Amino acid sequence: MKKILITGGTGFLGRALARKFQADYHVIACGRNNYLNERVRKVVGCEVVPLDITNMDAVRETFSLVKPDIIIHAAATKYVHLAEQFPNECLDINIKGSQNIARAAIEHKVATVIGISTDKASVKNNSFYGLSKRVMEKLFVLMNNEASTKFACVRFGNIAWSTGSVFPIWQKMLKENNNLIETTGAHMRRFIFSLDDAVRLVENCLIHIDKTQGNILCPQMKTVLMQDALDCFIERFGGSYQKIPARAGESVDEVMIDPYEVPFTSSIKLNDESFYLIHKQRVENAIKESVSTDNQPSLEKEALLRLLTFESDAIF
Repeated sequence: MKKILITGGTGFLGRALARKFQADYHVIACGRNNYLNERVRKVVGCEVVPLDITNMDAVRETFSLVKPDIIIHAAATKYVHLAEQFPNECLDINIKGSQNIARAAIEHKVATVIGISTDKASVKNNSFYGLSKRVMEKLFVLMNNEASTKFACVRFGNIAWSTGSVFPIWQKMLKENNNLIETTGAHMRRFIFSLDDAVRLVENCLIHIDKTQGNILCPQMKTVLMQDALDCFIERFGGSYQKIPARAGESVDEVMIDPYEVPFTSSIKLNDESFYLIHKQRVENAIKESVSTDNQPSLEKEALLRLLTFESDAIF
């Protein structure tokens, strides 16, 4: 049985990936928080190994011990406003940590490495977090030609109910703030999809690695106006809301594929599902325009309400 090592394996997406791949692979989840490591071992049931990806010696030691065939690199610091406050931590984890994973993967002849990215990595984004993830993408794309290891990335928007995302934040506010939600931007628009959608994206990238290697795979996501999300959230859970000032690094719209990337991007189908694939070189069958929350179809109310029915995996 092949081995999949998941960095950030104690995170929201990492845990779901561990569950998904357990049936067909020997899964090893990695995290630097020993409390979460133990919780994941008990709740998810996979093997767990402590790992700080910023420590190259530790990365090499873990790879020597585990001998992974596949790496899903999901470890990152992801909070936009905290990356603006503590840029060195963001750089250490998202850039240097990714570099450590890539170098060690080549040294240990790992077959496949998939990096988890974000729509905030597009060129037009002005946040330090987005820049750090773009560097990770560029690194993996360029290193695909370095050795036999195949590198690819997936880029997507927000996963509904992920740790620190808007839905659990609003839910916590209702409980602790007298049923009042404080929102930084009801006028903002975001790409949002389900945890299952995110897992399926990574799975498609892995299954079709001969097509995705050296490239960035993106889902064709629908957009959500945060005012609509607020209305549906309050319809389901009750409460009210008030507006507060935006935080550092936040933007009104998100760009999945920016104008610079358009000539490099094609639309492809994998398992009868449509995706965008951002290539290293220009392509003849390129898409016609950039992809952002201001020019994509909106998620229907029924689908948005379904996203609000997520059941926690009770990891804590």
